[in-house]
Amino acid sequence: MRYKFFFSVFVYFFILIFILLGSWQLIRLNWKLKLISEIENSINLEPVNFLGKSTKNFKKINFKVNLENSKLIYLYSLNENGKPGFDIINTIVIGNSNFLLNRGWIPKNFKNKNFEILNSNLTGILRKKSNKNYFKPENDISNNYWFTLKDEDLLKYTGKKFSNYIIYETHDRSSFPKAKKIGANISNNHLKYSLTWFSLAISIFLIYLYFRRKNY
Repeated sequence: MRYKFFFSVFVYFFILIFILLGSWQLIRLNWKLKLISEIENSINLEPVNFLGKSTKNFKKINFKVNLENSKLIYLYSLNENGKPGFDIINTIVIGNSNFLLNRGWIPKNFKNKNFEILNSNLTGILRKKSNKNYFKPENDISNNYWFTLKDEDLLKYTGKKFSNYIIYETHDRSSFPKAKKIGANISNNHLKYSLTWFSLAISIFLIYLYFRRKNY
C-alpha cells in the first residue's frame, strides 16, 4: 500500500505544479494586455515637443533637427514584404543628448544616396533600444553595413555615446525612406500556454482516477 500512497503524492505534486504554471500564465496575460493597451494609448496621443529629456517608451514627439549624410548608418533590414534593404539611421542632437533617428527603410540600391533635410520639424516615436542580438553577424563598420546598433561599434564609428532610446520617424511619405510601422506588435500567447498547462493537469488527474479505480 505504501507505493500507492507515494504514487498518489507524486501525481498530485505534478498536478499542483501544472495548475500553478497555468495560473502564472494568466497573471502574465493580464500584464501583457495592460502593456499593449498602454502602448496603443501612448501612440494614439498627440505628439509633444521634445527637448531631449523625459524619455519614455513609445512616447510620441515633435522635434526639430538638421539631417545630414555625415555618419549615416545603414542597418540591414527587411521591409513589410520581406524584401532586403536598409533602415537609414541619422545621428542627431536634441538638447544636450545624442539620439539615433531611424528615418525608415530603403532598397539596397538606394545606399549612399542623399537624404539630407535641413531645419526640419519632424514627428517620431521613442522606443527603447533592444539588446537582443542573438545569431546576428558582426557589423562591417568599414563598409557601413550594420546588423545591430551595438554601443561599442557606435562609439567607434561616431565617437559619441547615444541615448538608450531610438527615435522612429513617423512621417508618411510616398518616396523613400519609408517610415517603420510602430505599434504594439508584442507576442501574446499566454492564454494558449495557460490552457495547455491546465489541460495537462486535468488529463493527468483523469488518467490517475482511471488507474486508481482499476487497481484499488
